[in-house]
Amino acid sequence: MLEHVKAQGLDDFFLPLDKRSARGIYFYRINGYNEKIGDFIRRYYEAARKEGVVIIGRIPNPDEKNLSYYQEMMGTDFQLSMGFLTSSLGKWLPRMNEYQRNTVAASMYDTFVSLRKAGKNDNMLKNAYIKFMCWLYYRFERIVGRLGNDNIPKILYEGDISYYELLLLAVLADAGCDVVLLQYTGDGNYRKIDGESAWSDCLEMPDMTAFPASFSLRQVQEEMRKKADRERLYGELPEVANCTNAWIGGKGFEDFRTAPANRGNDAKLFYNCFYRINGVEDKLTYVSELHGFRLGMEKDGRRMVIVDGGIPQPSMEEIGSIRRRNYTKPEDMALDLSCNIAYTASRELQRLMVKSFLDIILEEAAGEGASLNRLTNKAVILLCWLKRYQEALFGKWSMPQVGCFILFGGCKGGNEALFVRLLARLPVDVLVLCPDLNTKCCLQDGMLYEMSFSESLAVTEFPKEEAGLQAGTAAYHAERELDTLMYGDSGIYRNQQYGKAVAVTLQTMYEEIAILWRQELKYRPNFSTVDGVVNMPVVFAKVSGVKDGNLARYWTGIRELQTEETYMVRNVPYIESTDANPMKAHAAEFLKNGRILKNKIKQHPDYPYGVLRDTVQDHILDKLQLLIDQKTVKGTFENGTEYTIVATVLNLKKELVRLIQKFDFTKENPKFVYINTTERVISLEDTIVAAFLNLAGFDVVFFVPTGYQTVEKYFNRKIMEEHQAGEYMYDVQIPDFAARSQNTRPTWRDIIFKRK
Repeated sequence: MLEHVKAQGLDDFFLPLDKRSARGIYFYRINGYNEKIGDFIRRYYEAARKEGVVIIGRIPNPDEKNLSYYQEMMGTDFQLSMGFLTSSLGKWLPRMNEYQRNTVAASMYDTFVSLRKAGKNDNMLKNAYIKFMCWLYYRFERIVGRLGNDNIPKILYEGDISYYELLLLAVLADAGCDVVLLQYTGDGNYRKIDGESAWSDCLEMPDMTAFPASFSLRQVQEEMRKKADRERLYGELPEVANCTNAWIGGKGFEDFRTAPANRGNDAKLFYNCFYRINGVEDKLTYVSELHGFRLGMEKDGRRMVIVDGGIPQPSMEEIGSIRRRNYTKPEDMALDLSCNIAYTASRELQRLMVKSFLDIILEEAAGEGASLNRLTNKAVILLCWLKRYQEALFGKWSMPQVGCFILFGGCKGGNEALFVRLLARLPVDVLVLCPDLNTKCCLQDGMLYEMSFSESLAVTEFPKEEAGLQAGTAAYHAERELDTLMYGDSGIYRNQQYGKAVAVTLQTMYEEIAILWRQELKYRPNFSTVDGVVNMPVVFAKVSGVKDGNLARYWTGIRELQTEETYMVRNVPYIESTDANPMKAHAAEFLKNGRILKNKIKQHPDYPYGVLRDTVQDHILDKLQLLIDQKTVKGTFENGTEYTIVATVLNLKKELVRLIQKFDFTKENPKFVYINTTERVISLEDTIVAAFLNLAGFDVVFFVPTGYQTVEKYFNRKIMEEHQAGEYMYDVQIPDFAARSQNTRPTWRDIIFKRK
């Protein structure tokens, strides 16, 4: 039998018997965690999985089937003698050699003698013996035949161990096994069995903490399975690898002009750059500098691709050329789609492309909340772009050639960022230029080298031809600089400065509606601009009843709300469900899995908003999506109301669309006033319009002298303020506001000359 010895370090567990400082086995329990212990457990688990035994949870007691087979083969005899134990092991486990039988028998004998001394009777000893024999056969048969070898078999046990389990592991340890117990809840349960730590040692290391709540051998199993799967995914790996940015001097364009052959001398590496340059060093010379850079690269014979303002989306033909199937796992998807990568001119480059594609997609798959369908779409787009630019970047590639890809204007979306990251892992210099500091680039990568300048220049295209060169004068750039100073976080805003906005509904008193009505949004409480998005404080209210029953003053108050920006509804309902709506027939086509299909909507021949600015179209469609997502309107995703929402918002009256078109998010916002003096029910479509306009930034006010329900009956929750202004009045007539001047605001002449 082998002695229990103490390890000098965790690496000792993996030494063969003849290389250990003391000839013996290690039996340790681990009650705490650090990074080094985590790495050890993963390594030890792999060793136990290959040439040992891993036990997760308790070893099950022998069942009736196990016991029946044992009795059939061995009978029911038991004798506390070495001869009996050795003979029984030889019959029950015939693959054990003489040394192994003798060693295990001797350890079992010593254990049973100790049990007898502790007061166990013969029947108890017999039960323990049968349990041990069944466990050896059903759980440890693969290691008893390895006892006595120089490479010591491993046992890894997870959980709180029982008394007889510990006795058997002690038997196997004496016979020549390393044993590790993982005790996530501490040492308390073990100490109840072995208070003196006679059978095992407790691992002590600095900086040990409690095990992470998520840590388990099943988690380790899954990690290793994924690792093995990924190794199988990659197949034959490329012989060369990228050396990205390690060789550069940080000299910008000069680094790109360095000939690839002069960047390094390791034949197994290609040397490339991965840069983002923010801003410009000199606004007066920037354009000509870019032009000179392009000419120099062409003179050097470098392959170049230049893309302005975003990579064009793949066409239907490009998408159709990518062979794909339905997938259940990201790994299967990545492997199958990688078969679309073909480069007959160089097998090595093809392997590089496949590896880079798999690296990027699997990394993306590991991100939180990654949807397989969305991930597949991203992968298809990457393959389309790779196929599109492959010939221009590589041609008949061979080492040490390096192409150049320039993205002018930065990465506008995640797909572009993924694509340039993929290219940066290939024999390609990648240069992302962001001369306009007001334009955000979403690219992030640990390999990315970044240069930043304080000057900003609003230029949208890389100068490709001499005839198309444009350069601003000093006065022009001075004006742009002044523009930046005036309109950047100063509280002063240029016309249509912002393209994105979020409505914030104000909780107000009734009297405050008139005060806020003509205020520009930037002067209202809770107005702000954050990361290019305007937070618009808006009114969304219902006024029930007539204050003091004074109808004349009531109508005067409403008349004073009528401005050039006000749209007033006097007839109820505003929209009938039976009204003609050309978008109703297409609503189901425009919505998939709760998401509106923006591109499909914009490309539809009946789409009514195509004449509007792109930012206005996006504003309308974004608020439409938000209205659906919030499930504000009853029946959304229950009875098809979402399709009514889509059809209604895509068929707004011309007057409302014009108000949205000229709406400047920092100035006076448009208004929607709805007067209902009748007992007629407001339609679902009216409700949708009101809720949408609120999200779009309108002040929306309902005047209901009757106090009856209006749009709130269609809402899932309270989203507008209701003001009880006074007594309810019925059968009142709405006066002709158009007969009077809509401009009730006094002019400076009225004030000076006291005109009425």
